[in-house]
Amino acid sequence: MASPPPFPPDLLQAQLEWTRTYEALAEPRPGNLTALRRRLLRFSRTIARHPHVQVPNGRAPAAWGELRRAARAHAQHREADAP
Repeated sequence: MASPPPFPPDLLQAQLEWTRTYEALAEPRPGNLTALRRRLLRFSRTIARHPHVQVPNGRAPAAWGELRRAARAHAQHREADAP
């Protein structure tokens, strides 16, 4: 039996959207910079305020790295399952 993902689906989705937005901003000629920056900030707030990542003494850097890795693995798994 597979173990449950270490992060809730809504948090993984927010991280995926954050990554996509960040990558869009890194393109040589991105679209609407203001809209992309606002989107990045919105997802940053969503992730930072999510109850799953709240810790008493602030952020744990290892947890943020694990979230990024889990989101990438989740996306690759979904792509592999797509028809």
